[in-house]
Amino acid sequence: MTPAKIILGTRGSELALTQTTMVTAALQSAHPHLQIERQIIQTSGDKRQDLRFSEFSDVAQVDKGIFIKELEIALADKQIAAAVHSLKDVPSDLAAGFTIAAVLPRAAIEDVLVSAHPYTLETLPQGARVGTSSVRRAAQLKFLRPDVEIVEIRGNVPTRVKKVLGENALDAVLLAAAGLLRLGLLNANLSRIHIDTHTLYGLVLDPVKFLPAAGQGAIAIECRADDQSTIAAIRALNDAETEARITAEREFLKILGAGCQTPVGAHTWVTEGQLHMSVRVFNEADLSLPPVEREAKRPVAEAAQLAKDLAGML
Repeated sequence: MTPAKIILGTRGSELALTQTTMVTAALQSAHPHLQIERQIIQTSGDKRQDLRFSEFSDVAQVDKGIFIKELEIALADKQIAAAVHSLKDVPSDLAAGFTIAAVLPRAAIEDVLVSAHPYTLETLPQGARVGTSSVRRAAQLKFLRPDVEIVEIRGNVPTRVKKVLGENALDAVLLAAAGLLRLGLLNANLSRIHIDTHTLYGLVLDPVKFLPAAGQGAIAIECRADDQSTIAAIRALNDAETEARITAEREFLKILGAGCQTPVGAHTWVTEGQLHMSVRVFNEADLSLPPVEREAKRPVAEAAQLAKDLAGML
């Protein structure tokens, strides 16, 4: 039986609120009489934007979900009925008592090189300074361009985009295409970034060459595992193909014991009922070593087994 009201928990960033608005619209379409409220919850990752990920007192905490912990506390306390997440921020080994009730149709999975000049990965200046908060992006960029200097940056999407402007500007930053598109910053032909009065260049990177993060581009809705009525209501939003793809990607990370800040790239796609997956795994202890790369396929219904196949190949 559909509940009369669902309170959605969300972070307070512009992107998080935009994604929650998307979930709200989808829920209202699926359940016209459902009352939906929104509650903004500040996570530990939001509170300490002065810290780099490497500077958190408990480094392991980053992989345990510094962007979802407080939302899960609110779920457990029944302050909210569901939490809206960027799936790539959600640990692959979800805490006991919680479940991903649904994932929306996936947006663009690619990364974007944002700069004030029309650079490509090949034409970035020698020793270019490139900003990112992702060890996966950093590892892949150093793999392709060992001369580049990686600068760790924090903040919301617009803040990170602006790192290529002003004094001490970076040569480029790497960001997810999905966030740029959802905020209306990336134009329709995926080549320009418009922010304030500035027009910047955006180069969408080929996911075959520059592998995305597991779950990148997907919006997930998390619930208490025992809240069957809310799960049933939210399940109406689930996109089956997205679910199969992210199941393979997240199961692969789980088997490896990898987390959100582990240098692993995963790319999935579906053709003729077959789920394909390629992975690129870097050595955390020595990122200068060449990564291990593998690819495999299975029927879409065997997503979890595909992850096991690939893990077994490593």
